[in-house]
Amino acid sequence: MHKSALPQEGTETFQDQIRIVLVETSHSGNIGAVARAMKNMGLGNLWLVRPASFPDEASYARAAGAADVLDHARVVSSLEEALADCVLVMGTSARGRKVPWPVCAPPEAAVAAADHAGSGPVALVFGRENSGLTNDELQRCHYHIHIPSNPDYSSLNLAMAVQVMCYELRMHYLRSLEDGQASPYLKPMARPGDEGWDVPPARVDEVEGFFGHLEQVLIDVDFHRRENPRQLMTRLRRLFQRARLDQMEINILRGILTAVQKAAGARGNSKSTEAGSTVAGQDNGDV
Repeated sequence: MHKSALPQEGTETFQDQIRIVLVETSHSGNIGAVARAMKNMGLGNLWLVRPASFPDEASYARAAGAADVLDHARVVSSLEEALADCVLVMGTSARGRKVPWPVCAPPEAAVAAADHAGSGPVALVFGRENSGLTNDELQRCHYHIHIPSNPDYSSLNLAMAVQVMCYELRMHYLRSLEDGQASPYLKPMARPGDEGWDVPPARVDEVEGFFGHLEQVLIDVDFHRRENPRQLMTRLRRLFQRARLDQMEINILRGILTAVQKAAGARGNSKSTEAGSTVAGQDNGDV
């Protein structure tokens, strides 16, 4: 049917203590999709309560590269068995209850799971695709997790719901790491100078040289007049300063400006015997 994946690491970590429990899943492909969602976020502890069909080809096909999660999945005959040794149980619910129950959103549920994981297994329980968890099953939970989806279309696919919770758990786990360990995952890379950017940020003198070159080219092509500047260069400065250019980008832009000057000069020479004035050194991208 399938080739078993390599064994998972046996050490008990935060991720190992988080138990994803699926109750009476009717479509085995959804089990595979859940396994994939779990492995994406570093989780691998899957329990299945009376699945309609498992294991089978559909579940492994949908799991893609997460076959190891399915290989180690526990199949049990009752929810009681899946929860017996847990220190905290949280069940997903989209419905309001006549008797109010403690409810939390996914981020708060992730914090609670992390807080209790050091004391023992924590179960996140997901119900049937068509009807969710029964009232009796929800009453076995310490908390209900409500994913605040669109009230006009609130039904989530099973794997989607699991992915939301696994993502929140992953983010909480990464934030708990030391800065050096978490930075490759959480630290943004948005501009030159950020860790991972491939080219150093442009220096002030390089940017000023570009602005001078740009203004001269705009004059050369009769787009800009120094005697009547209006706010053209001010707005162009604001545009390019907002971009936070790196050194390579400055070189590319100045190369484009030099090519424009050459092209404009060639056209001018073909139409007039008057020699156009040029700024010394512009052919090399200097101003």
